Amino acid sequence: MSKTVPDFSFEQAAILRGFHHIAGVDEVGRGPLCGPVTAAAVILHPDHLPDGLNDSKKLSAKRRAALVDQIKDHAIWCIAEASVEEIDTLNIYHASHLAMVRAVAGLSTQPDHILVDGNRIPAALTQSAEAIVKGDARSASIAAASILAKEARDALMVDLAQQYPGYGWEQNAGYPTAAHLKALQKNGVTPVHRRSFKPVHNILCKPKI
Repeated sequence: MSKTVPDFSFEQAAILRGFHHIAGVDEVGRGPLCGPVTAAAVILHPDHLPDGLNDSKKLSAKRRAALVDQIKDHAIWCIAEASVEEIDTLNIYHASHLAMVRAVAGLSTQPDHILVDGNRIPAALTQSAEAIVKGDARSASIAAASILAKEARDALMVDLAQQYPGYGWEQNAGYPTAAHLKALQKNGVTPVHRRSFKPVHNILCKPKI
């Protein structure tokens, strides 16, 4: 039975195996119809673990914002993206891995072991790594990464909502809600929509009457 609250046990086990800098990596934004996929990598300090870390989806916006400040103050971190163009070219799976690899590469201290959320390790990672299913609910480092990635992407979608009003991205973050799909039909496809995703592709390929 999996733990209900993430802790430092995966990181501690890696330290006992001789690793010194353990990074947690997670991404957000695989499901939306628009915007980039965003990843974060975090190396937590064992003596400064933020209190109340959890899967970002289980936290209120206010709690996430408070945790972002704690993580950025006491951890080594990096946030990275893969663009809409890269998503459409590579597919969302490979683009999400690209964003993860970029986040790890951007850390000021390079990790010697990486905890990756999910069941696959990005092929381009050269360090020792392990995949942890539902890692954002089990590993403190992955939970911290999920929080940074979600907050960064949500903020970006609020900015994009100002540039492209009418789609409700400030509320739906680009996910295919009924309101977003209705707006897509009414207003058409924007430059930041993912053309390889079926609802967007179907509109673009709809025959002109």
